[in-house]
Amino acid sequence: MNTTYFKKYLLGCLICCGAACASATLISCSDDEPVGDPERNWSGTTSGFVPTDAKYFGTFFNPAIGRVGDPMPFFDQREGNFKVLYLQEFVDNLAHRFHPIWGLSTQDGCNYQQLGEILPYGDSDYQQDAALGTGCCYEKDGTYYIYYTGHSGYSKYREAVMRATSTDFKTWKKDELWQLNGPDFGYSSNDFRDPQVFMADDGLYHMVISTYPAGGGDPVFAEFTSSDMRNWEHIGHFKMIWDRMLECPDIFKMGNYWYLVYSESVKANWSRKVKYMMASTYAGLKACFNDPGANWPKDGKEGVLDSRAFYAGKTASNGSDRFIWGWCPFRSGNDLHEKNISVGGGDGNEPNWSGALVCQKIVQHADGTLTLGPVPALAAKYNQPQTVDVMASNGYENGRLTGNDAYVLYTRLGYCNHISLTVTTSNNWDKFGISLVRSTDPEYYYTMVVNPESENTRKVNFEQEGYRIVINDNGEEEKVYGKGFIEGIDGYNFPRPADNVYHIDIFTDNSVLVMYINDVCSYTQRIYGIQRNCWSVNNYGGSVTVSDVRVSQQ
Repeated sequence: MNTTYFKKYLLGCLICCGAACASATLISCSDDEPVGDPERNWSGTTSGFVPTDAKYFGTFFNPAIGRVGDPMPFFDQREGNFKVLYLQEFVDNLAHRFHPIWGLSTQDGCNYQQLGEILPYGDSDYQQDAALGTGCCYEKDGTYYIYYTGHSGYSKYREAVMRATSTDFKTWKKDELWQLNGPDFGYSSNDFRDPQVFMADDGLYHMVISTYPAGGGDPVFAEFTSSDMRNWEHIGHFKMIWDRMLECPDIFKMGNYWYLVYSESVKANWSRKVKYMMASTYAGLKACFNDPGANWPKDGKEGVLDSRAFYAGKTASNGSDRFIWGWCPFRSGNDLHEKNISVGGGDGNEPNWSGALVCQKIVQHADGTLTLGPVPALAAKYNQPQTVDVMASNGYENGRLTGNDAYVLYTRLGYCNHISLTVTTSNNWDKFGISLVRSTDPEYYYTMVVNPESENTRKVNFEQEGYRIVINDNGEEEKVYGKGFIEGIDGYNFPRPADNVYHIDIFTDNSVLVMYINDVCSYTQRIYGIQRNCWSVNNYGGSVTVSDVRVSQQ
């Protein structure tokens, strides 16, 4: 390790350690300004540092120990707040007993109170709920019901649907005498999971369960109905999308339309995203899956709602706003060479299971199609304006970037940031990007590229750019360039704005971010090292104008 690099590494570690200690609260992010040593003047330098995530995430909730698995949100009418149950993932799970259900409460989707463990896993490897899987929560006549998946490798049924009840949301009792088993209704004993309860137009409660027919074949949604939330009658099933298993189903009516939000988990990982189907009636919604290709929402993206870094999304409404909660996965791989930390996903690995909780607002358009937008409370939370200076540039003059390698580098970010800016392209084919973890050193950085897939279609690609200088086998310095396009971190198509004006908002919390473009694109991502490093806007040929650049923090 060379001396310059070693100094930078130690300095980054010292600063990050102090920042992490200063951020030990659930609802705030560290943003203390180092003083004294000129080399620690964040606002006046552009060299790269090695930050680490603070122990607590203030907006995109992550437990102090472990990570968030599949969320199960609902609006608690009795207490007037959202409850978000989730599968608690520990790094050192037991081999066969894992994923107790933990809970949070929130009024606004970006400030949380931890409720701790709600429902433990079973006491024995041989119990049906030795491990817990996702489900839902519902309240009726003063009783709360959790319907969940019981998973065991040693029971008669690998998976079954189970339930627990409570009258105060504090003390829960598992219903040992009630259980839905797939083979009893002609379904698989291995995959019979993810129960979701909702009220349909017939005045009955409906439950859908993700499963397979007992004799094999394509997956289906098994459907049950109940008038009292306790006794359930099997009424049949309806198809999924061809041979693709659809996880975490969520069915609701919003305005004049019925929706089924689902997470598509298939062998073709490119399709592993949160999506939706829509119809004007519940019967029509189920019929959509008879010919999915002909019934995609007319949104130009087959109902895709976000990137592959937002998964297991389920919704809840307080009567005025409907929010969706999913998790942003952690990334693995020692991508930062000597630094021995994970960054961005530059190794191209598939996303891991579990991560940080991300909440977004469901935006319903006039034609019924859906997109995701920022939770309204975010703007109020990120309310401390910061000074934004141009630290370095190339091909930048009077707000315009011109040329293939043009960029403008801005002041360092904090741990939690709201970046807002407007980018205007000069024609229908201009290409631009926003880079994070960028410095003036020979270092890799990570760019969300707004790429023209066609004249009228855009997609956010994720790229590793820049280069590092390494010593080759001959003892000579050699440039090793970034990988470029990173597989496994795919975005989705969205329409080019007719006026070529892109209004962009990016909210970051430690290594998790969500980028919104106009009201047509949301892009969730995990990029390690964002905090305390500079960022840039780049142009790739042609010219773009950058304006209204602002950064606010908590």
